[in-house]
Amino acid sequence: MDDKCGSVVRYAPQKEDNMKCSFYGRDEQIADLERLWGKRTSSFVTCRGRRRIGKSTLIEHFAEVSGARFIMIEGLRPTKNLSNEAELAHFSSQLSATAGRNFNVPSNWLNAFLDLDSAIGNGRRTVVLLDEISWMAHYDPSFAGTLKTAWDRYLKKHPKLILVVCGSVSSWIRENIIDDGAFFGRRSLDIVVPELPLAECVKFWGKSLERLDLREVIDILSVVGGIPRYLEELTTANSANENIRSMAFRPKSILRTDFDEMFQDVITRQPTMCARIIRLLVGDSMSSAEIAEKLEIDRNGNVNKALQQLEEAGLVACDEGKNPETGEPLREKRYRLRDNYCRFYLKYIEPEKDVIDKGQYELGTLDQLEGWNAVKGLAFENLVVNNSAALRPLLGIGKAMITSVAPYRRAGSRDGTRSGLQVDLLLQTRRTAYLIEVKRKAEIGREVIGEVEEKVRLLPKRPGVSVRTALVYEGNLAPIVEADGYFDAIIPFRRLLGM
Repeated sequence: MDDKCGSVVRYAPQKEDNMKCSFYGRDEQIADLERLWGKRTSSFVTCRGRRRIGKSTLIEHFAEVSGARFIMIEGLRPTKNLSNEAELAHFSSQLSATAGRNFNVPSNWLNAFLDLDSAIGNGRRTVVLLDEISWMAHYDPSFAGTLKTAWDRYLKKHPKLILVVCGSVSSWIRENIIDDGAFFGRRSLDIVVPELPLAECVKFWGKSLERLDLREVIDILSVVGGIPRYLEELTTANSANENIRSMAFRPKSILRTDFDEMFQDVITRQPTMCARIIRLLVGDSMSSAEIAEKLEIDRNGNVNKALQQLEEAGLVACDEGKNPETGEPLREKRYRLRDNYCRFYLKYIEPEKDVIDKGQYELGTLDQLEGWNAVKGLAFENLVVNNSAALRPLLGIGKAMITSVAPYRRAGSRDGTRSGLQVDLLLQTRRTAYLIEVKRKAEIGREVIGEVEEKVRLLPKRPGVSVRTALVYEGNLAPIVEADGYFDAIIPFRRLLGM
């Protein structure tokens, strides 16, 4: 058996995310779950994250490595022709396959959970995953309350049970379970599954990584980020251009279809507003006031609610840094499109989708895409910012407490007395501000020193705080840059990849 995955007794039909057997990383989440076995009582867990991020794979892998029985029941995607009865029947059929005995279709969700209770049994470690929980609940507004009743009266009495409710609609889980007072004191753990760290992403290339030009790896990551399901589609014998061509520019290919499916599954409220916001963020970060102005609507709760949904879905990040001059939180939060796939889709796939669907689109190389240099620069910067935790040991920070890590922007004054400033990443401790320049360019010369010198000059700082500089780069770095000694740290991107 491939050493990337172990044997697992499967007690339920597998989701598409699980069809390939690559499992990397997630050590922190596995450790958090493993600690729950040390309790003498059952555990109720919520698991959230972006579509295709590997949530159900994580829970299944945890059950496998801990030697537990695994029961997975997935909701049925709602459509206009379905009903609550169809969801109940789907639940029952999966439970019957799991238990090895037939259950009658329950008339309501309490009876469905009673059937689950009878199938669990006692005396054996059991992990139950109720996946796509918002789909199950779609037709019954009392679903969450019924789940709470079933947990309190029946399910929690199994001392070796870990019940996980999971779904891509993170906002539903937050509103109906995490922030609902009825569930206070019942959850043992809330897991938010992030993108894979870069050092885990490169493992999808296997031994072929040793033979590749690093630019090919970065091009792929610039398009798909650290999303495991997309990385599983890699054909390591093919070039980056060939992989992107087959994954994005062929009819029914995963990157061609996933954006629309993601919005259907994840953005269940204000889909039009959310889509408009994402399109605005393709080119640059913005504040909520700037977004409202661009949309030509009043700055109101609708924009903020849509931004919260996009954050919950893992598509947008709110960069809540601190003001280096005062040490206080910045008054204006900025929102950044953190999902590289969304940027690539909106920039290059969506405009050509009709041609793609007819099988008539031909991609030569990524470099032939209009504006690709600017887009790959943004995507590269995004990879570094999303993986800023990996910079800490490379900067020699040690155990110093980080007070803020985020891109930093200060607008210039209208009268011209104050210049604007944009810092790719500003990492702050109590005594030091690390100004980090992120650069992907074929040739990087001494001009980068001048650019950063100007940013340091403009950066406001409070007394007692030192400013240090760092360069994270990919490309040919001129020897003079390192010889000059200006940068306190020069970090080739390959080090973030663990290479």
